Amino acid sequence: MGQDTQQLFRMDGKVAVLTGASGVLGACIAKALGQCGVKVALMDIRPEPTQALAQEIGKAGGEALALGGNVMDKAALEKERDVILKKWGRIDFLLNYAGGNNPKATASAEQSFFDIPKEAIEMCMGLNLLGSVIPSQVFGKVMAEQKEGVILNVSSMNAIRPLTRIVAYSAAKAAVSNFTQWLAVHMAQNYSPKIRVNAIAPGFFLTDQNRFLLTDKETGKRTARGEQIIYHTPMNRYGEPEDLTGPVLFLLSPAAGFVTGVVLPIDGGFSAFTGV
Repeated sequence: MGQDTQQLFRMDGKVAVLTGASGVLGACIAKALGQCGVKVALMDIRPEPTQALAQEIGKAGGEALALGGNVMDKAALEKERDVILKKWGRIDFLLNYAGGNNPKATASAEQSFFDIPKEAIEMCMGLNLLGSVIPSQVFGKVMAEQKEGVILNVSSMNAIRPLTRIVAYSAAKAAVSNFTQWLAVHMAQNYSPKIRVNAIAPGFFLTDQNRFLLTDKETGKRTARGEQIIYHTPMNRYGEPEDLTGPVLFLLSPAAGFVTGVVLPIDGGFSAFTGV
């Protein structure tokens, strides 16, 4: 008999760890995982929205656990890992959604590139790169012992085509893409070919962090930078959080069983468009 297609996308009973869970994009994915029957450990440094998200998933029939989540603190993550293992016994998925830009690490009319503080660059590089590396060490070790699992990092269009002014964030996300490919090879060769590591590279989504960079706070109209982005996006719109759901679920599912080391653009065609 041929392959059971329905089984390709089944993930019920699996256990996922999601960092940066209470952000706009992370929360959307957390809810989708809950609807698929995945038990979700929500990790975020903001306890109130994380707890509220866990309750929302529970009311919808899913199972979620709200935890702390300082992705720069390995010892703290190890304690959270032990809580998850005690409750659910395994960890199948790690989604590294924690990240973000530091406005102080951005070149602007008010601050030239030459005056960007070292500390601002270190913070941005640390949050995005180490914020993917350290959780991958802590939770990836469980996968190495299980001989299976999936790690999903979050890169960015900035990694593929660095945006003007966004110096540290662009470099950090490029490093995340490189780390994703390195870790995919390392885990498959040294621990198990059933451990897969991929990343998504979202295009331009309206989030709490960038909303008023891309749209005017008073009028709701696009800013000049927002207009440039839409011009370079063939689908002529910003992404919606739900646009990430299908690609993420695919990369986690058995349907992507031969996919590893991939950085998948989800960008409305931005990375394909030359501008002419």
